[in-house]
Amino acid sequence: MKLLIVEDERKIARALKLGFEQERAVVEMYYDGPSGLSAALGDDYDVIILDRMLPGGMDGVAICEQLRTKGNQTPIIMLTAKGQIRDRVAGLNAGADDYLTKPFSFEELLARVRALMRRPQDVIRNTLKVGDLELDTVSYAVKRGGAAIELTQTEFALLEYLMRNYGRVLSKTNIINHVWDFDADILPNTVEAYVGYLRTKIDKPFPDKPALLHTVRGFGYKIEATR
Repeated sequence: MKLLIVEDERKIARALKLGFEQERAVVEMYYDGPSGLSAALGDDYDVIILDRMLPGGMDGVAICEQLRTKGNQTPIIMLTAKGQIRDRVAGLNAGADDYLTKPFSFEELLARVRALMRRPQDVIRNTLKVGDLELDTVSYAVKRGGAAIELTQTEFALLEYLMRNYGRVLSKTNIINHVWDFDADILPNTVEAYVGYLRTKIDKPFPDKPALLHTVRGFGYKIEATR
């Protein structure tokens, strides 16, 4: 998963980044309103974690309103030290999907991020499914037809991204942006290599089953169960 954190308290921001990276997420951080809005409009994220009070002349509510006005529907969790009902209502009315008052536990924030990322058609509890392939986003277990599959951290992140975008063709650029840190020096050939690694683990060991990982020549890759 790829997250955007807009939080001016750098100690909190760094702690959140570390926590989510330990959950195998790609995290980008910004510390003021205008930079956060520019990042949110300029890239694709799975969830935005947005502080309500921000420097730079633009608070979290204003960012939320602008994103929704421009048609950006990325799920947003608003963080704030303000706990009054009117402040929560303002954030939700601006388009936030959830609201968390400081101080909070990282475990609760993680649970809320996971809840926002669930897609009812693809997810049963914490499990993503494509055909007989299953991926557990909590235990990191991957199985096909009940047989366990061992993946590296990067392979898991790539498979999760593909499964969350079932049937959608993802370009190498999309994949790089969502699977690797933004400052990582990743080449398109690296994506090809990791797609190959995945194929050797989720498709090739099951010759009697239909292939799930597909190359769309000139465009990218997708995961899809075909009959």
